[in-house]
Amino acid sequence: MEGPERIEYEDRSQAPIGVFDSGVGGLTVVREIIRQLPGERITYFGDTARVPYGSKSRETIIRYSRQIVRFLMTRGVKAIVVACNTASAYALEELRPEMEVPVIGVVGPGAKTAAEVTKNGKIGVIGTEGTIDSGIYTRFLSNLRPDIQVLGKACPLFVPLAEEGWLDGEVATVVARKYLEELCHSDIDTLILGCTHYPLLRSTIAKVMGESVTLVNPAYETAISLRRLLQEQGLENKSAWMTEYNSCEFFVSDAAERFQQFAARILHLTTEDTRQIPIEEYQT
Repeated sequence: MEGPERIEYEDRSQAPIGVFDSGVGGLTVVREIIRQLPGERITYFGDTARVPYGSKSRETIIRYSRQIVRFLMTRGVKAIVVACNTASAYALEELRPEMEVPVIGVVGPGAKTAAEVTKNGKIGVIGTEGTIDSGIYTRFLSNLRPDIQVLGKACPLFVPLAEEGWLDGEVATVVARKYLEELCHSDIDTLILGCTHYPLLRSTIAKVMGESVTLVNPAYETAISLRRLLQEQGLENKSAWMTEYNSCEFFVSDAAERFQQFAARILHLTTEDTRQIPIEEYQT
């Protein structure tokens, strides 16, 4: 496909940051970017037609990610954040050599912080089946500190709970206790929330795990790493006029109205301009 004409910015610092996720969970990353980098534009794509990624093959996730990156590049982005843990695990290293802009994922920043804060070297990771099965956090953590012990647990029902808004209460607590029981008795002192939906359930997870376990939110750590990256490469937008109301644009592959409802709860922004696009047309 020829595709639409690519947007170009004379001043690259004025260009948006591209963020993508398998659906709506990546909005927790957008929320942290807005908080930490309030002067930046953001172009977000949620692959709502093909969610979840956690049960897809590595080859399929790489193909999906390449299509999304090609679309984001038509929007003139100056950097890309792979906000999906599963896509970060399977596609990030494939994408990085192909990219003309810097690209970061959510796994590295979260792993780095966990390695720094753990006192006993025992770290838990919760995420989708794809993220846990990939072993990506274990590899990152082992490279940072070979002495670290990692215990992973897939918690697939956390995603629908978050999307339904059942963030606390009896149902969320029962599910969390069932999933986290093994981790509660494993002597971990740090737990990585290895899915972008999971920070929405932070209070319930914290209650179940107890005060002795430090929760690490990769969304927050990614925003901090992104700020550092933009500063190092001279890409930070220092425009004083930028506000949250004109700094974000949203695209999805399906169900724009449902996306808008979820985004309104998470970001407290107007997202009525969310556009649905035929993402499979963006072949490489």
